[in-house]
Amino acid sequence: MIICVLGPTGVGKTKLSEELAVKYDAIVVNADAMQVYRELNIGTAKITKDEMLAKEHYLFDIKNPEEQYSVYDYQKDARAILDANKDKNIILVGGTGLYVKAALFNYEFSEIEKKEEYEDLTNEELYEILKSEGRADDVHVNNRRRLISKMNATKNSNGKNDLLYDNVIFIGLTTDRDNLYKIIDDRVDKMVKKGLIEEVKELYSKYGKVKSLNTGIGYKELIDYFDGNTTLEDAIDKIKSRSRKYAKRQYTWFNNQMNIKWFNTNYDNFDETVNEVEVYISKQS
Repeated sequence: MIICVLGPTGVGKTKLSEELAVKYDAIVVNADAMQVYRELNIGTAKITKDEMLAKEHYLFDIKNPEEQYSVYDYQKDARAILDANKDKNIILVGGTGLYVKAALFNYEFSEIEKKEEYEDLTNEELYEILKSEGRADDVHVNNRRRLISKMNATKNSNGKNDLLYDNVIFIGLTTDRDNLYKIIDDRVDKMVKKGLIEEVKELYSKYGKVKSLNTGIGYKELIDYFDGNTTLEDAIDKIKSRSRKYAKRQYTWFNNQMNIKWFNTNYDNFDETVNEVEVYISKQS
C-alpha cells in the first residue's frame, strides 16, 4: 500500500505522515523538492530527528546545495525505492505535486533533457502552447523559467494520468484559507526565531547563488536582503507572501491532477484527524 500525504505548505503533512508510518509500519519517502538538499533545514521546515517516528526515511538530505537535481532525477530515485519496497507499506509525503505525479504516474521525460531557451517566443506564446496541451494549470504566465522547464519536459500524452502502482491512496490535509495563511505567517516568524537568517547567511557565504538557494522560498528573499536590494522587514514579508501564493498554487495542482480525499486538520486535537484518516484508509485498502 502506498499512502500519499499531500497538501499545501504548513498544513501538518509531516506530523500525519509519521503517525501513519507507525500505524502501518511503513517507510517514509520525501516528495518535497527542497528537502532533498542537505543543510537547507529551517527554511524548508525539514523533519527533525525528534519528529521522526518511522524506522526508515528516504530522499531527505540526498544532495548538497550546489548539486543539480531535477524532477527527472527524482522520478528515477523515487521509483527505485518504491520498486525495491513493494513488500512494505510506503508513505509518500510532500507538497511538490510534480514530484508525486512523476513518481507514481505514467509521466515520461526524455532520457536527455532538452536545453532549448525558446528565445523567439514570448511568455504568453509559451503559456498558450502549454495550455493547448493541457499542461498550464500549475504554471504562471510570468514565470518564464517554469514555462521553459515545462516546454523542455516531454510526457506520454496517452497515459500520463495512469497510475503505475496498485493500491495507492491519496490523502490531503487542508484548513480554511484564512487559517492557513495565518499558520504560514506564524511559521515564518518561528523560522526566523529558530535561526533562518543565520542559516541562509551561512549557506550563501558557503555556496553563493546556487539554484537551490536562489529559487527556494525563504532563501532567495534573504539573499536579496544580504545583497542590499531590500530591507530585512520587506524580505520577511515577501517570504510570507510568496509562501501564501505557493499554497494557493499547490491546491490548484492537487485538485486538478489527483483524486484526493481531503481532511480538515484539527489543530486542537490532531489525534482526531489521524483517526479520521485511518478509518478512511481501512475502507480503501
